[in-house]
Amino acid sequence: MVLNEPETSLHPDLLPALARLVIGASKNSQVWVVSHAGRLIGALEEHRDCRSIKLEKELGETRIEGQGSLDAPPWHWPEN
Repeated sequence: MVLNEPETSLHPDLLPALARLVIGASKNSQVWVVSHAGRLIGALEEHRDCRSIKLEKELGETRIEGQGSLDAPPWHWPEN
């Protein structure tokens, strides 16, 4: 399941509750969350099984944070 910016139209105080719902759903399915909400991301990252991939924009190009252009393969998953 992919949730694209699920925080949209939610009050910031509801983001920890949303994170708990997402974590609950992740017990039965793989869940991807795309978000700009630091509070939601932080709440999700507190869970031990959460894996984050942070993106950065450099000269108009979106890249995986901390990954060089000569890294092989062209992108990688975070370590456990």
